[in-house]
Amino acid sequence: MTLALTALKGIPIIKPGDNLAGIILSSIQQSDLTLEDGDILVLAQKIVSKAENQFINLANIQPSPQALALSAKSGKDPRLAELILRESTEILRTRFGSVIVEHRLGFVCANAGIDHSNVAGEGTTSEDWVLLLPQDPDRSSEVLRLQLQQVSGKKLGIMIIDSHGRAWRLGTVGVAIGISGLPGLMDERGWQDLFGYTLQITVVGVADELAAAASLVMGQASEGTPVVHVRGFQYPLRNGSMKELLRPKEQDMFR
Repeated sequence: MTLALTALKGIPIIKPGDNLAGIILSSIQQSDLTLEDGDILVLAQKIVSKAENQFINLANIQPSPQALALSAKSGKDPRLAELILRESTEILRTRFGSVIVEHRLGFVCANAGIDHSNVAGEGTTSEDWVLLLPQDPDRSSEVLRLQLQQVSGKKLGIMIIDSHGRAWRLGTVGVAIGISGLPGLMDERGWQDLFGYTLQITVVGVADELAAAASLVMGQASEGTPVVHVRGFQYPLRNGSMKELLRPKEQDMFR
């Protein structure tokens, strides 16, 4: 197995309303690549949010009493605390500097995925601007995949990723928050190992594994490479969804 990940060249600073499909196709040419059946394109969440105009100016946010209480407990700006509440279905843990939530999209993350980094520069230097996650990353992935397939004539996969922390380990890793055209999970129960043992419980989060690999290629700071081309993904493409990666609450032993 050979898995090739290539950070695409020439992706500009994304602005609201930008045509991501056209930008990616141009970048593929600049990177001396051509699309083939089975290729996957992995996008940083931030460029999707920017194209979809998920910018919020905190100056326009009025904190509620609940937000003021969350701010006092977490040390967060009360306006940011208000956005965290709006973007969440449940506050799971709070300590000074961090709020862990169940996001409205279903996954658990810190601060509802609201981001300050690499947000300035959109016509303002104000630090009051923040960026929310896309409204529906699976849908965004699907729309982009269909656009790229129509132009290229190839069967593709699209994934939108973000950086999440983990409950029992330090450091953030890339995880899938939007999927189209590839599996989220690969159920290997019933497969045999090298010695003929039949696997009983092995279900692999292949989308998150690929997201972590792509995140290494993208970087996290000033690299300016928010799209990664993937070739050699060993699993067959299919119509997947981020939701298949979410552990049902009745199976959650730690919440």
